[in-house]
Formats: sequence, C-alpha cells, structure tokens
Amino acid sequence: MTNAISKYKLTATAAASVLAAMATLSSCDHKELCYDHDAHSPKFLLRVEASYQQEWELGPDGTARWKDFPAWEETYGRTYDMMRPAIPEGLRMHDFPVSGPSDMINMKPMGETVGMRPGEHQLLFYNNDTEYIVFDDMYSSAAAKATTRTRTRSTYMGNPFNNYMKENTVNMPDMLYGNYNKSYTSERNTEVTVMPVTMHPLVFKYLVRYEFSKGLEYVAIMRGALSGMASSVYLQSGNTSPETATLLYDCTLEPWGAEAVVTSFGVPDYPNALYTTTRAPLSNSLNLEVRLKNGIIKSFNFDVTDQIKEQPQGGVIVVKGIEISDEDGKQGNSGFDVDVDGWGEFEDIIIPLK
Repeated sequence: MTNAISKYKLTATAAASVLAAMATLSSCDHKELCYDHDAHSPKFLLRVEASYQQEWELGPDGTARWKDFPAWEETYGRTYDMMRPAIPEGLRMHDFPVSGPSDMINMKPMGETVGMRPGEHQLLFYNNDTEYIVFDDMYSSAAAKATTRTRTRSTYMGNPFNNYMKENTVNMPDMLYGNYNKSYTSERNTEVTVMPVTMHPLVFKYLVRYEFSKGLEYVAIMRGALSGMASSVYLQSGNTSPETATLLYDCTLEPWGAEAVVTSFGVPDYPNALYTTTRAPLSNSLNLEVRLKNGIIKSFNFDVTDQIKEQPQGGVIVVKGIEISDEDGKQGNSGFDVDVDGWGEFEDIIIPLK
C-alpha cells in the first residue's frame, strides 16, 4: 500500500512538472519571422538642403544674355524676372547604391531628412511635379534621361529649309531641374549629415514673337512650331541628346501679332566639349499657323537658325513682316465662330502615356 501511494505521488509530481513546463512555454512571446530584411537594416540620416538656379536663358558662354537688356517692360510687356521659372512643388532623390537595388525618395521642394542605407551611393535629384515630362532609361544614372510626350498636328508639314525633313513632333516639356552627386558614402555619424544640393535648370524658355505688318484684324487664332530642338536631356550630365524634335505650341493674340513662351531642352548635342567641331549643322524653322475669322488656315515659315545658334538655351526670337492680304481675309465663310469651331478637325492631339 505504501509503495502504491509513493508511485501515485511520483506520477502526480511528474505530471505537475510537465504542466508547469507547458505553461511556461505558452507564456513566451511569439515572434514572427522577418522576410523584409532591408526594412530593418541600419540607415543613417542625411539632410538634403536644396536651392534652385531659377534661370530661363543661358548664352553659349553660360551667362544670361538678356538680363541687362534695358527696356524689357517697354519692349516685351514684362520684366526679365517675370520669365524666371518657379520653384517646383516637390523634389525626388533617385538613389543608385553601388550594391543593392535602386530607390526613389520623394521629399519637399527644399529637401528633407531621409534615411540612407550604409555604403556608397550615386544620387540623381530632379523635381517630381511634371505633367508632360517622360523619364526614360532610369535603370542607371548614366542612361537616365528626360523627354516629353508626342503631340501631332495634321497640318504641319515640317521644316521647309531642310527639305521638309520629318522630325518627331512633341509637346513642350515642363520645367525641369536636376543635380547629380557622383559619390556619397552613407556612414554612422554623431550628427546628421547635411548635403547642399543646387538644382540646375534643364529646361529653358524662348520668348517667341511674330510681328504682323498687315491683316492682323482678320486673324482669329494662332499656333506655332519650332523645329530642330533637342528631343531629350540626360539627367546626370545635363547634356542634350543628338536627336531632334519639333515643339508644337499655342500662341496668344496680341495687338502687334502673336506671342508664345516656348519651353525646350535647348539645342541638340549640347554641350559636348569632345565633339563640338564635328557636330552636324543645325537647321531651325519657326512656323506660324493662323486661322482667319472666315475659317481659312494659312501657314508661314521662318528660318531662325542663326537666332537659335546664338541662343542655344533660351532667349528671345523675333520674326517680322507677316501679312494677311485683304483678299484672303474677306473671302470664304464669314460665319466661322472661333469659340465654337476652334481648330476643328485640325486640333492637335497629345498622345497619352501608356
């Protein structure tokens, strides 16, 4: 009997020990396995402090040619500074680490404090608030470039001063700024690392004026085209591509004629210090298309190659002596209504992004 009782106590004690152990195990914290190691990898803080060069035109020597023109407001109805581009609404840092995948970080226009993985990085900066800019070949900083969306116009025939050579017709680019940091090493510091970033203009403006000498009273609406301009710009270097494109745009009707502020990457293959002597000769045509109040469409072309050559990155382009004859202005359908008909079947088409 005593042995039976002893065996029972031993069995009960063993069972209690097992239950206690199970209770202890069940009270332990359960931790999920982590499959996103990068999210928990160490990151060191970098404060980006951005500033902007709000230049809209630069001459061949890299200086603003029109800044000291003495009669801006009297001649062009605005001040020089009114042409300056605005600071964008947002900034993007495209990170190309030496090891690991690339990353994009959006921030406020003047910069923010961000976390960087340790190691060496190449950094591209550009504004992220564009509508018509298309970013291509973003797999590497060297290949990354900005172009713009296709825009078609059925009545535009091409550059008559270059055998009507056909170019891609495109929409004007939005304002674009850029900066490239070739090598930044992210490492532990006792204080937050500060990186000043100067954002350089990659898009420039041409103030284009078409001055009439006769017949402006017959004109209802106008639009223009500028051929032979760069189709894209490389974000790393700021150099434009050798491929050309024709910019299509609308004009405003002024008391003296037509006007447009045309944005552009500038002339193609520029700047290129290694191959400037072998660059193919450029040809730039300025087109003006007018629709008269009677519905008739007329087109005018001007060779502005010399004006563009002196102003490779923005400036002022003026053509004069445009005439609409009384015969053209008074014939045809006087019932044309510009507010209703506009360009009608000849309306420009902007190709949407895929």
